[in-house]
Amino acid sequence: MASPSHLRQRALDCLTETDPVVKTDAVQAMAQAFAAGTCLLDAAAGLVPAAPVPGRPARPELVPPRLVGRRSMATLEGRAMLIHALAHIEFNAVNLALDALWRFAGMPPRYYTDWLQVASEEATHYRLLAAHLQSLGWQYGDFTGHDSLWEMVESTRGDVLARMALVPRTLEARGLDAIPPLRAKLAQAGDADAAAILDIILRDEVGHVEIGNRWYGWLCEQRGLDLYATYDELVVRYRAPVLKGPFNLEARRRAGFSEAELRRFG
Repeated sequence: MASPSHLRQRALDCLTETDPVVKTDAVQAMAQAFAAGTCLLDAAAGLVPAAPVPGRPARPELVPPRLVGRRSMATLEGRAMLIHALAHIEFNAVNLALDALWRFAGMPPRYYTDWLQVASEEATHYRLLAAHLQSLGWQYGDFTGHDSLWEMVESTRGDVLARMALVPRTLEARGLDAIPPLRAKLAQAGDADAAAILDIILRDEVGHVEIGNRWYGWLCEQRGLDLYATYDELVVRYRAPVLKGPFNLEARRRAGFSEAELRRFG
């Protein structure tokens, strides 16, 4: 009988994989192995990457956000560019979930199972969008992408508190605001399949942001820190983007933002 594998090491192996299909297949296999008991939690292990983090394919070319092409719904190519941009976001989201899973040792077991769930769901999102993009006649990598999401992951690599504050509950929470208008545009353009995929993504992203909120709150409590003052300090220290409305307050409420914090959004 083969020796059991270990969850955080497998997550790191998935993270360094460069091929999107192989990476997302490996994430799903890891989740299945953990559920079956053949992949064990190694919460205390000290791990070191054996390859560059994150593993990425040679394409898409990464450019500054302002240089990513415009995504007009008036043409099939413009719609494909939007689907590509969404697939790129979800591919990066797979990587950020894997990084949260492997990087931070010594957290409670549920922290790791939470981020395993996120990685698995983000892998599904990517595969749905990549398949839909292919049905339109393009492949992931055919258009440019940007790296702003991973830049914050890299900046917060030294502190799980900063990571929870500024990636899931800040950058990913922006998706809760952005998805409904994007869904409306795609539906209006007649792309019912893309609209249905965004329904799945929004449903799951509420849970992902809730996980970030919950662990941010837990870490603040463990360290004796005020949630709001600490968040404001982290935003300044890490130069996080200033949040701009309109906000999807209903989705943010379901994702665990308190009424006091929702009032801070204006």
